[in-house]
Amino acid sequence: MYSVTINGTHVDVEPGTTILDAARSGGFTVPTLCAMEHGEKLGACRVCVVEVDGAKNLPAACSTPVADGMVIKTHSARVRAARRTVVDLLLSEHEGNCQFCDRSTDCELKSIAFDLDLSEPRYAGAKPEAHIDLSTPALVRDSGKCIKCRRCVTICNEVQQVGALFPQYRGYDTVIAPAFAADLDDVACVQCGQCAAVCPVGAISEQNHIEGVWQALGDPGKHVVVQTAPAIRAALGECFGMPPGTVVTGKMITALRALGFDAVFDTNFAADLTIMEEGTELLTRLKANLTGGAGAGSSSPDAASHADAPTALPMFTSCSPGWINFAELFYPDMLPHLSTCKSPQQMFGALAKTFYAEQAGIDPKDMVVVSVMPCTAKKFEAARDEMNASGYRDVDYVLTTRELGRMIGSVGIDFVSLPDGTMDNPLGYSTGAADIFANTGGVMEAALRTAYEIVTGREIPFDSLHVTPVAGLEGIKEASVVIDNAVSDWSFLEGAELKVAVAHGLGNAATLLKEIKSGTRTYHFVEVMTCPGGCIGGGGQPRMTDDSVRQARIAAIYREDEGKPERKSHLNPAVVELYAKYLKAPLGHRSHELLHTGYQSRRSAVTG
Repeated sequence: MYSVTINGTHVDVEPGTTILDAARSGGFTVPTLCAMEHGEKLGACRVCVVEVDGAKNLPAACSTPVADGMVIKTHSARVRAARRTVVDLLLSEHEGNCQFCDRSTDCELKSIAFDLDLSEPRYAGAKPEAHIDLSTPALVRDSGKCIKCRRCVTICNEVQQVGALFPQYRGYDTVIAPAFAADLDDVACVQCGQCAAVCPVGAISEQNHIEGVWQALGDPGKHVVVQTAPAIRAALGECFGMPPGTVVTGKMITALRALGFDAVFDTNFAADLTIMEEGTELLTRLKANLTGGAGAGSSSPDAASHADAPTALPMFTSCSPGWINFAELFYPDMLPHLSTCKSPQQMFGALAKTFYAEQAGIDPKDMVVVSVMPCTAKKFEAARDEMNASGYRDVDYVLTTRELGRMIGSVGIDFVSLPDGTMDNPLGYSTGAADIFANTGGVMEAALRTAYEIVTGREIPFDSLHVTPVAGLEGIKEASVVIDNAVSDWSFLEGAELKVAVAHGLGNAATLLKEIKSGTRTYHFVEVMTCPGGCIGGGGQPRMTDDSVRQARIAAIYREDEGKPERKSHLNPAVVELYAKYLKAPLGHRSHELLHTGYQSRRSAVTG
C-alpha cells in the first residue's frame, strides 16, 4: 500500500490508484468533466488539477497515479485559480441558454462554476458556430453547448464500440461529431443514448416528446394510454431526490393518473408475453436443429409450423432496440439468429390498438399509446416503418425516465408524498419474471424459468429461481442447464445441455459475437442488452449512472420479482386468458401478425 497525504489527511491506497480515486477514498471531492467510470483517463478537461508538493505543474488528478509519500492539495489557492481559469474558458465557448436548457437543473459545468464562485464571464469573445442536429428520431446534438470533454467519444468508442462520435478538425475549430462533422443519421449510430447519459452539459439529449404527449392528453377526442417499462420503477424516484434503487411503482402509477392518462398499463405484461413467444420460438429452433422437424411440439392447430420460420442457432434476444440497430449495421449476417419477437414495448402497442381497443370499444385511430422507457433507442424503434401491426403506429410517443420526471415536476406534483396506485387491467398484470427484464441477465433468467418448466414440468433447479451465473455486472456471462426427465412432447431434448450466454454493453456483445462466429464459444440462446447493466443503465435514465447506482437499481428489481405472487411468465393469468380468448397459441397466426417482425441489413460503406 502507498501512503499519501491529501489536504493534511493520511490515506492508504493501492499502487496505481489515481489521485482522483485516492482523494475520493479519503472523503475529498475533486471536480471533473471528462473522467468517467471504466473509461480511459484522458485528463482532457483540466478541471481536476491538483497541487503536488515538489511538482512544477498542476497534474490532472484523473490521469495521474499516486506515488508513495505524495503530498497533495486539492483546493489550494493555486488550484482554485487554475480551475477558475479553465472553467472560465469553457464557459466562454459554451452556448448555455441555461434558462431553456433541459440540463439547467443538473448541469455539471454549471454546478462546478457555482462552486468556484464564478458569477460573470471574464473571457467574452466569439463563440464557435453552433449546429443543431435533429436528424435522428432519438437524439439531438447541439454543438454550441459542447465543451469537448470527450465523454461521449469514450462511451461510444471504448464501451459501445460503435464509433459514431470523434473529435473532428483541430485547435479552436475542433468539434465532437460524426465523421466529417456530418449528422448522426449519416453514420452508423445505434441511438443508444449512452452519449446523452454521460454528457455533463446539454450537448446531446433525447428527442423531446413531452409536448406531443401534453397535446394528446389535452385532446378530448383521444383515448391516451401509457405503458411503463420495468426499469422505470427502480429509477424514477431519483428525479425527486430519492436514493437509487427506491422502488416507486405505486407512486408512479398515481402520478400518471394525475397527469391525465385514461389508462395506466405495464410493459411488464408484454414482457411476460414476450417470454411465451420467445421461449416457444427457442424451443421450435431447438426441435428443428435436433430432429430436422418444424414446429414447437404444441398440439394446438393454431401453433406455428411455418416452413420459412428461422431455425438458426444460437438464437439472440430481440427486445433491445439499440442491439437490433447494432446487428443491422455491423453484423447483418447474424440477423437470421435474432428472435423474430418484437420488443415488449411494441408488442404492447400492437395489442393496445387491437385487443384492448376491441375490448374497450375504442377506434384505434382515436387511441394514443405512450411509452415510458429507460432507453432513447425506443424512440427510434417506435418510429420504424414496420411497427404498425394495427394499421396505425404501435407506439405514438416514447418518454424517457428523465422526461417523465420533468412532466411530473412541471405540474407541481409532490411525488415523494403520493399514495400507491395500482395498474389497470387487462394489460397491467405481470409476474416477477417480467420485472427482471430490467436487469442484464433478466430476460435470459425469465426465459429459462418458463422454458425449463414447459419441457420438464418442474421448476428450474436454481436457488429461488435465480439463475445466478447470468446475474451481476460482469460483461459476458454464461450458464448451462441439463434437461432430464423431459415430458413426452419434448423427449427429443432428454439429456441435452442447454448453453446460454449474456452480454451487456455493445462492446461486450461485439466480443461475444466474434467468439461465436469463430467457433470459440457455442451456445443455444444469447441475451444482448445495449446498455451497461441492461435497461437499468439505459440512455434515458436519471444521470449519473455508475456501477453503484446500477447495483442499487438491480437489487431493487430483484426485490420486486421476489415479492410477486407469480414469478414465471407462463403463470400470468392475464396472459393465459389473452391466449385463450384472442391469440390462441404462441407463434400462432394472430401472434405472428401482431407480435413478430423481421430486420434487414443497414450495413453501408460507413460501417466497413
